[in-house]
Amino acid sequence: MKVLLVGVGGVGEAIAAIAKERAWLEQMVLADYNVRRAEEVARKMGDAARFPVEFIDASKQENIEALARKYQVDLIMNAVDPIFNEKIFDAAFAVGAKYMDMAMTLSAPHPTDPFHQPGVKLGDYQFARASQWEEKGLLALVGCGVEPGMADVFARYAQDHLFDEIEEVGIRDGANIQIAGYEFAPNFSIWTTIEECLNPPILWEAEKGWFTTEPFSEPEIFDFPEIGPVEVVNVEHEEVLLVPRWVKTKRATFKYGLGDQFIGVLKTLHMLGLDNKEKINVKGVQVAPRDVVVACLPDPAHLGEKMSGKTCAGTWVKGIKNGKARQVYLYQVADNEQCMKRWGCQAVVAQTAFSAVIAMDLLEHGQWGGVGVLGPEAFPPDPFMAKMAEYEFPYGLREM
Repeated sequence: MKVLLVGVGGVGEAIAAIAKERAWLEQMVLADYNVRRAEEVARKMGDAARFPVEFIDASKQENIEALARKYQVDLIMNAVDPIFNEKIFDAAFAVGAKYMDMAMTLSAPHPTDPFHQPGVKLGDYQFARASQWEEKGLLALVGCGVEPGMADVFARYAQDHLFDEIEEVGIRDGANIQIAGYEFAPNFSIWTTIEECLNPPILWEAEKGWFTTEPFSEPEIFDFPEIGPVEVVNVEHEEVLLVPRWVKTKRATFKYGLGDQFIGVLKTLHMLGLDNKEKINVKGVQVAPRDVVVACLPDPAHLGEKMSGKTCAGTWVKGIKNGKARQVYLYQVADNEQCMKRWGCQAVVAQTAFSAVIAMDLLEHGQWGGVGVLGPEAFPPDPFMAKMAEYEFPYGLREM
């Protein structure tokens, strides 16, 4: 397989590091606006022919198409902030390549009732073009990281093997990660974190369809394996848009353990307008406030040596099996020390990258396949679950 990797930040590096050991990967083009960063990752890979470096401007569709054609890639892997999704998605369609991302096209709140009704939903741009991808015989695999991605595979596995009837599929994410030397340092893209945490969270119920609520609503305590109890709150996330399309459930939710300090910082950024992704004039220079926030904070890709602790991602499912009530939590725990030692990447980005590489493997070997715009739960879950241990990315199952 030949892959054009658009974006060589923390997750992009982890994708390259995990895929490097796989014989099915013929070539992965490391393309980034920051060429020095791409060159840094290429040196770690140690194979210039297999991991060539290219400059890319992901805001220019023609730039993406040119690189895809130059290297005759089979798949375009989108590993940049989702503001560029439409251009990369459309470029893959134009050149006839498979497409994969880990976060779908962006949402826009309802103009008059944002905390009750969805406006433009995550992935609407992509799903609106699904028939065109089907007609062209092309596949766009959307939302294939850890959450969304692995969590969606778990939901499909629960439907296929663990339940006769599902009442709720609830994605729950928590961690005890600490970062030494920083009063505030996100361990994942702050651009993406601002987007998903400050937008109105979306929920799904069979009787109501998709609807929204207030940010950070419905707090609950969830007991995470190897971490313990963590308060989690509603956050906008792709699983709620994906799971109900292929998994029969009465309700779908996503809750994330953010912590009081993190929520406080996000609320302050919003109050000051620093979460704005539209450019403003600052002394004659056009700049997006959110980009300034990103520039002021440390790069999560370079925090691994200062991080300690674990992160847990998973899918809580409640329903009926053999006439009896059942609750399970399917999960994956990533330990930062182990991820740094094995992959040279911190736990949060490594955990995100695994699912994308496993999906590439399954596509290359025909275990997953199809056309159109599909989420991970559209595919049989068993091949993915079987690959997790092989990739040193084991999952667990806890009866609740």
